[in-house]
Amino acid sequence: MNDAGQFGVSRVLVIIAMLDAGITSAAEPKAHLDSIRPLIGFSQLQTNLPGGRHNNVRTMRAVVCRSDGSDRHLVGEHLADKPDAWTQFAGWSPDGRTAIIGRGWQDPENAKWEEEHKSFRMEPGKWSLDSYLLEIDSGMLTNVCAVDRVSHYNSVTYSVDGKKLLMTSLVGGTSKPFLMDLDGHNKQDVSGGSNGFTYGFSASPQGNKISYHESYQVYIANSDGSEKMHIDTGNSFNFGPQWSADGEWVMFVSGEHYNCHPHVVRADGSGLKKIADRGGYTGVTEFLDVPDFHGGSSDLPVWSKTGNSIYFTAKVDENIELFHIAIDGEPIRLTHSSPGTTHYHPQSSPDGNWLIYGSKRKGIRQIVVRDLADQSETQITDLAVGHGAMWPHWQPCPGAQSLK
Repeated sequence: MNDAGQFGVSRVLVIIAMLDAGITSAAEPKAHLDSIRPLIGFSQLQTNLPGGRHNNVRTMRAVVCRSDGSDRHLVGEHLADKPDAWTQFAGWSPDGRTAIIGRGWQDPENAKWEEEHKSFRMEPGKWSLDSYLLEIDSGMLTNVCAVDRVSHYNSVTYSVDGKKLLMTSLVGGTSKPFLMDLDGHNKQDVSGGSNGFTYGFSASPQGNKISYHESYQVYIANSDGSEKMHIDTGNSFNFGPQWSADGEWVMFVSGEHYNCHPHVVRADGSGLKKIADRGGYTGVTEFLDVPDFHGGSSDLPVWSKTGNSIYFTAKVDENIELFHIAIDGEPIRLTHSSPGTTHYHPQSSPDGNWLIYGSKRKGIRQIVVRDLADQSETQITDLAVGHGAMWPHWQPCPGAQSLK
């Protein structure tokens, strides 16, 4: 790998008949679906290995398949080039031609320390995380974090217009937001000069505004970090701001840690309001079947593609069920599940007609696609006990269809 972290891979997507966890079959496609199905990326891992969080996380691999579960492939598997390295599917470019693959590594001795102290210690030499851009058609893989490197720990997403990359990096133990060019150059700190811990960085569809939470307070600013505006909810915990499709609203959860609910605010800071209640749900879904000192993965509400409603999860009796609500509407319950079922990480399809989400059923975390027209479901994974599928991502548009 050269200094830019770029190299060609002739066959990055390795076709396999069956992963160790085992998908045995895919559901037959519905007649009314398009003949060309968008891709779905997700992450798969073992969930019941003894020894704690790291022993399971290091088994994680990024996966791509069609929206009916067919043509399943590992993605960038060779990046997990050490026993304690793993890959995670982290998202797509807006045109659907490039996938984001996270490559993580942890020193196993540091993992033991974390288990003993119940705390992360993400120091250089003990942890590393980079985001790679994978061109689906060509197989070209680029480590944009290695270009003019600012940190050993970085995660990347695209701006909505696809013209910039957004990066969150640990710098001196503090999480900082950066903007950069698509090739990884010209990294710019857009934190507005603050030393607060910044996370949840996203850009408006128009590209002129950004939002993030810093020390659990939500801020909206110009894209260069200037004119930083605090969204004062009066609550101690505010997390995960996301822009609506039209750029008019920002949605986030607010309240107390483990007792927070969907709120929206206009881009100019007006119109702040709570729009739904999660019914006692902590907002965290466990992704392991062994004790996890970090407690699991944040389960956040998401916008519909129209930008005038959201999908979210809430507690109903002992279940975690899916709901849909318009900004000025009443919640509509989408799932009525068997006792003990939990749903997590919903995402609307590019055309808004489908919903994908994780669902823990009979103790196993699977990926499910829901037709919003008739509310029917298709389970697209069939994992065995001790394995789980997490963090699904729709391909924004079926721009890249070949699976090399």
